Amino acid sequence: MILDLKKILADRSGLLPFKYEMDMSQVEVDNVHPFVSPVKIEGAVTGKSGFAELKFTASFHFSVPCDRCARQIEKELCYPFSHTLVVSLENDNDDRFVEVHDERLNLDELAREDILLQLPTKFLCKEDCKGICPVCGKNLNDGPCGCNVQQTDTRFDMLKNLIH
Repeated sequence: MILDLKKILADRSGLLPFKYEMDMSQVEVDNVHPFVSPVKIEGAVTGKSGFAELKFTASFHFSVPCDRCARQIEKELCYPFSHTLVVSLENDNDDRFVEVHDERLNLDELAREDILLQLPTKFLCKEDCKGICPVCGKNLNDGPCGCNVQQTDTRFDMLKNLIH
């Protein structure tokens, strides 16, 4: 969605509300397409003296396999975002502001970037997920498997002899 901010930036006041859905179903995260519903974007741009303030929320249904046990995780996520919009920047490296070229803002690009940066780096089905057995592959959240998982590294056998 392209937001035309000419009136907001010229008047230095006013409100431009927006509400729409964005398709992110083709976005890949960790080799899966986790966005299983359209992303609902809702917010507003508020004109200020010399800049504009953008606030919005992004809500969506998210589905990924757990990084430890591979069980599918289904979540409804909702993230709030805010940005200060300016017409020009003196220092291009200043991440506190978003420069709006031609008084138009591509909200899709900004929202997509915000959402992807907000996602966790590790997806777990639960905080204390036990993962899978390295020997038989059983999901250890369902109970013990009976395998001898206390296999030792044979490179340390020489050190064991020193202790005994």
